[in-house]
Amino acid sequence: MKGMVLTAPHEVAPKDVKPPERDSGEALIRVSNSGICGTDLKIFQGGIPVAYPRIMGHESVGEVAEAGTGVKSGAPVIVDPAYCCGTCYICRSGQPNLCPNGGLLGRDVDGGFAELQTVPAQNIYMLPEQIDLSVAPLIQPMTTCLHAQRLAKISPGEAVIVMGLGVTGLLHVQLAKAHGAYPVIGITRSQWKRELAEKVGADLTLAPDANMKDKVLDATGGHGADLVIESVGKLSVLAQAIDLARLGGRIVPFGIYTETEGALPFYDLYFKELNLINARVAKAQDFPACIDLVRRGVVKLEPLISHRFPLDQIDQALGLLDSGDSGRMKIILNHGV
Repeated sequence: MKGMVLTAPHEVAPKDVKPPERDSGEALIRVSNSGICGTDLKIFQGGIPVAYPRIMGHESVGEVAEAGTGVKSGAPVIVDPAYCCGTCYICRSGQPNLCPNGGLLGRDVDGGFAELQTVPAQNIYMLPEQIDLSVAPLIQPMTTCLHAQRLAKISPGEAVIVMGLGVTGLLHVQLAKAHGAYPVIGITRSQWKRELAEKVGADLTLAPDANMKDKVLDATGGHGADLVIESVGKLSVLAQAIDLARLGGRIVPFGIYTETEGALPFYDLYFKELNLINARVAKAQDFPACIDLVRRGVVKLEPLISHRFPLDQIDQALGLLDSGDSGRMKIILNHGV
């Protein structure tokens, strides 16, 4: 079969590889589409170490080629890329997403940038016919957003700010609206991303300028936001989130921070009695919930896709992701199935 094989940092190319063998308890998936995200880019660049050769890819959808009993061959499915042991203390405590013995498909073992992929049978979820497989890879990052918002426990009528309106930021906007938040305020420097956020449901969008805080206070009755979701991954933006949260508010630092040190208004964290809520990956129950939201049209995925490439042009897709192109959103690979 054909697989996109990473042999060293910045070196990925299509190669003929041996098809994966399905063990008992695994399903064999014929991958039709996959998404590329920042984790793939960091693996490609060598920032996240992996054992070479490695087939990347953790946002995969396709059809079941082989599976155990109870799963129909040819059924459309999405893959949950996070696997766990299921027996350790953390798993038994109800947090399998944090399993110290687990890992991520496409990082710790071969992933979905190939024609075929084997995954634990419990890690596949059926997709209804209403969901186009060409947009379905976005459901995987959506589950991580839903997991974070479930931890944050949004109540109807709460004011929510989303800082950063990339792919996950726009998913957060739509999920906050689905939870009944009002107003949902999106903040970014990009005008076209602000316009896109308004199209998918944001009640108000702002640029991070000198008048931003005054506008937030005007929109929230003078209190600030009940919840601020920082979806950029920069400490300077997290500092702004602290400033925009109300007394007793909550902050989800959703972005992944690469800084090892930096300045934050620590006194405000204490004085405002702010609750910092961290989230990692997703849980099994987040997949059916996200699939249902997409099936019903509550969350729209197509507007978040800016580019599509054939699988064998993955080097061009990764180059675009690395370029910082201001017009880029989600990149989807078509496997030709």
